[in-house]
Amino acid sequence: MTTGQPPMDAGQPPQAVREELRLVEEDLERLRQTARDLRQRIGERWDDPADPADRATAITEAEEQEALIEDLEARRETLLRRFGGH
Repeated sequence: MTTGQPPMDAGQPPQAVREELRLVEEDLERLRQTARDLRQRIGERWDDPADPADRATAITEAEEQEALIEDLEARRETLLRRFGGH
């Protein structure tokens, strides 16, 4: 994922901004799919007599994925603003 990469400096060429934007978009799609899958599994097992600790862990994982999505969406907006300024 791109979240561990250092921030791009304003002097980067437009193609570098475009490439980073593409990577962020790919990461967003993967994270969204993972979060959807987790939420679906949680929903499918809601009536199951599953261990409450397991259910809580799955919910926490989904929330963590959603927090990463929010971070990447903010990064995408920053990139779009920079790309628009070139």
